Amino acid sequence: MNDLYSRHRQVLPDWLALYYDEPIEITHGEGRHVWDSAGNKYLDFFGGILTTMTAHALPEITKAVTEQAGRIIHSSTLYLNRPMVELAERIAQLSGIPDARVFFTTSGTEANDTALLLATTHRRSNTVLAMRNSYHGRSFSTVGITGNRSWSPTSLSPLQTLYVHGGVRTRGPFAELDDRAFIDACVADLRDILGHTRPPAALIAEPIQGVGGFTSPPDGLYAAFREVLNEQGILWIADEVQTGWGRTGEHFWGWQAHARSGPPDIVTFAKGIGNGMSVGGVIARAEIMNCLDANSISTFGGTQITMAAGLANLAYLLEHDLQGNARRVGGLLIERLRAVAAQLPGVREVRGRGLMIGVELARPGTDEADPQAASAVLEAARAGGLLIGKGGGHNTSALRIAPPLSLTVAEAEEGAAILERALRSTF
Repeated sequence: MNDLYSRHRQVLPDWLALYYDEPIEITHGEGRHVWDSAGNKYLDFFGGILTTMTAHALPEITKAVTEQAGRIIHSSTLYLNRPMVELAERIAQLSGIPDARVFFTTSGTEANDTALLLATTHRRSNTVLAMRNSYHGRSFSTVGITGNRSWSPTSLSPLQTLYVHGGVRTRGPFAELDDRAFIDACVADLRDILGHTRPPAALIAEPIQGVGGFTSPPDGLYAAFREVLNEQGILWIADEVQTGWGRTGEHFWGWQAHARSGPPDIVTFAKGIGNGMSVGGVIARAEIMNCLDANSISTFGGTQITMAAGLANLAYLLEHDLQGNARRVGGLLIERLRAVAAQLPGVREVRGRGLMIGVELARPGTDEADPQAASAVLEAARAGGLLIGKGGGHNTSALRIAPPLSLTVAEAEEGAAILERALRSTF
C-alpha cells in the first residue's frame, strides 16, 4: 500500500485529499461492506461520498450494466438513446415539476454548472443568491458560488454571488431564535439583500448542506424564501445531489420539506442515482430548459451504460421502499447516537434525517470547532472496522454518516457501537 501511496503522490495533485494517516485502497464490496487491499473488512457508512446509495455489488445493477456493456456502451447525445429517454421519463414523473425536462450530465458539479447556465440565461442576469456554508462543486462557476471557504480556492468567478442566512440552524446571528423567528429573520435578511442589488437570476440551495456538515434550516424556510423570490421572478434551484432519492427518509426530495410554495424551478441531482456510476442531471420546467439559443450536447452525460445502471438502481430503490428503510433505520441510528452524545462533552450536536446524519464535534466546554478530534474519530472508527466521512464550514467540524439505504437494523447497531467506541477513545 505504501508503494501505491508513493506513486499517487508522484503523479496526482497535492490538493487531491485522501482520508487517513495511512490511506487505504478499497478493492471490492458487497452489500454495506467493503474490503481493502490488506484484506480488512469495513462497514461502509459513507458510500463513496453518498454515491453507493443502494448497496455495493447489487446483482440487479451488475446484471443491467453487464448486459448493456455487451450491446453498446456509448454513442453520445447526438443519437437517440432508449435508456436515456426511459430514465428521463421516470425522473420527470418523480420530480414534482410540471412539464419537466431532464438533461443528463456526468456529475453533480456539471449538473449545478448547467443549472447556473440555464438560470442566468433565462433571467439575463449573472447575479446568484447562495447559502452560507454551501457547497455546489469544483468547476469554476460552482466554486464561485460555494459558501464554504475550505472548498473555495479562488475568489474569481463569472458570477456575482450574494450569500443568504439560513442553512445552519444552530450557529450564526439567528441561532438563539425559535424556528418561526429564525425563518422570519432569514426572510428579512433576504429582502434586505434584494433591496441592494439588481434582481438575481436564482437562489441555489441544498435542502441539507452536505460538505458543510449535514446542516439544515427549519422546515419551510425555502418555501418562505420562494414567496419573496416569486415577487421578482427569481428562480429557485434545489441542489439535490446529496439529498435526493429518499435518503432523508421523510421525503423523496429534500425540497419537499419546504413544499408549501410549490416545487423548485430547477432541481439538480447526481451521486446516488448511479449507485457509483457517473450520473448527474438537471430537471427544469420546459420554458427554462429550452431557453438556450445555441447548440449543446453532452458527450458522456446519459451514456447507455450509466443509464442502464440508473434505471436498475431506481427500480430497486422504489420496489424495496428504501426511502421507508432510511426513515426507519435512520431514525433508530440518530436516536442511538444522540444517547451516546449526551454523555460526551465533545459532541455538540447530532442532527440529520433518515440516513444522512451529522455529528458535530467541538472542544469540550466551548462552541469551537475541533478538527483534530474529527480526524482522530475518523481514524479510530476505521481501526474498528467502520468508514465514515467528515465535513464542516466556518469554525465547525462534523462527522458525516451516510450508509447505503439498504442498511439493516443490525448493521446500524454495529456501526453505532463502533462509532461510540471511537468517540469515547477521543473524548
